[in-house]
Amino acid sequence: MKMDDRKQNILLAVIQDYIATAEPVGSRTISRKYKLGISPATVRNEMADLEDMGLIEQPYTSAGRIPTDKGYRHYVDYYMERKSLNEEIQQYIHDKLRGKLSDLEEVIRRTGDLLSGMTDCIAITLGPRLGKSAIKYIELTKIDCQRGLLVVVTDSGTVEHRFLDIPETVTKEDLLIASKVLANKFKGFTLDTISKTVLHEVYAELRLKRQFLDLIFDLIDEIFSCYSGVKIYMCGTHNILKQPEFKDVDKLHSLLTLLEEERIVKEILELPPEGIEIRIGEENTYEGVHDCSLVTATYSMGKEIIGPISVLGPTRMEYSKIVSIVDFISEALTVALTRYYG
Repeated sequence: MKMDDRKQNILLAVIQDYIATAEPVGSRTISRKYKLGISPATVRNEMADLEDMGLIEQPYTSAGRIPTDKGYRHYVDYYMERKSLNEEIQQYIHDKLRGKLSDLEEVIRRTGDLLSGMTDCIAITLGPRLGKSAIKYIELTKIDCQRGLLVVVTDSGTVEHRFLDIPETVTKEDLLIASKVLANKFKGFTLDTISKTVLHEVYAELRLKRQFLDLIFDLIDEIFSCYSGVKIYMCGTHNILKQPEFKDVDKLHSLLTLLEEERIVKEILELPPEGIEIRIGEENTYEGVHDCSLVTATYSMGKEIIGPISVLGPTRMEYSKIVSIVDFISEALTVALTRYYG
């Protein structure tokens, strides 16, 4: 069946009205509200055709119509126009992302807060894989006569620290020299590319007891081993409670249970090949998110893609607005991180 202009206008009216109200849309509402110049009877006939085409459906007897996943997909692919973000909103986003860029974890959390706050949906962001990150900086400091602090900074902006016991014979000057040697020898290396030759050079240059150096190496290894996977940052889970679709307790429980499964969340957030990816309803693999849509983009440092940022909400989400927000924030985050980390 052909999608002519009249069917297109009625489909758009159903989608726009349902997104705004979360209520099934009847023929009288469309005829009265959208000024299409046709009678309710004609609208009903056209809606019947759209239903046969699988673009809208009747959720229960005597109700109006709501869009199907196929209807939303048709809208997103052919009719959606992105909403431009005004200069004030753009500046607000830049300002939020600009502060304290040295702490990447905090930056990613702020990004999630921005996304969830601006979309009223759940924001999910994956951090960098630390195991693939290179060491940028190492510092050893003495806290008191018995305790010290090891700080490791990676080229992806992750900052990790560990406390350690300091032998009485090790001075502040010893730790300062050790910091410089370790930073110089390990800079630019990932953990699995640090060769035995480099380790022997460190042992040779430092007069610290080998046992103490081994403790430092073990702590560095522990840091990278603990974060060999990808960390998930999720914000705004409470937003889903605002959505009428999730007043159904079973549906809500199914979604929240799924989001507690780290492996599944990582699988859901597959990196899009490029640009923005929109997965609608049953296009998502897991049944728990079949009532949701996922809008995903990637953020980078320079030319290297670090991870995805995503917004998860009901299939009834305001696609034109949310796609614009996700796209702009991903680009702003990329610019901020690239400028800072070079």
